[in-house]
Amino acid sequence: MEYRIQENCKGVDWHQIQSTLREAGMGFYDHARHRRAFENSEAVVFIYEGERIIGFGRAISDGAYQAAVYDMAVVPEHRGKGVGKLIMGTILKKVGACNVILYASPGREGFYQAMGFGRLKTGMGLFLQHEEKRKRGMVE
Repeated sequence: MEYRIQENCKGVDWHQIQSTLREAGMGFYDHARHRRAFENSEAVVFIYEGERIIGFGRAISDGAYQAAVYDMAVVPEHRGKGVGKLIMGTILKKVGACNVILYASPGREGFYQAMGFGRLKTGMGLFLQHEEKRKRGMVE
C-alpha cells in the first residue's frame, strides 16, 4: 500500500480527526480544539491513503530534552500494517534526542513496548475527566 505522509496541518479534515479518536475510544474534543492542539505541537504526522487520513499523531517538546506524544491513532482497518510504526518513527525523528513519554490506551501497551518504550513506575496525572480515565483503567 502506498501512504502519503504529511508533517503539517494544511488541509486537514479536523472532523475526521475527531471521529477517528472517538472510534478508537480515545479522548476527543470538538474539531476546533483538536486543530489548535495539533497546530501548537512540535511535531505532527498525518498518514493518508488517497484523500483519507488513516492515522495520525503529534508531539509537544521543549526542544532540548523532553517530549510527549499525544493523539496517536490508526483507523481499525489499517492497524497491524505498519502505519503506527510509520507515525511514531516520523515523530521520534522530528523531536530528536529527547526523553519521550506518552499515554497508551489500555490494551495497546504492547505496541509501544515493541518500539522500545517502557512502563513508567512514577507517572502521575491530573485529568480534566479524571473519573472517566479511572473507569477506563488509565489511572488508579
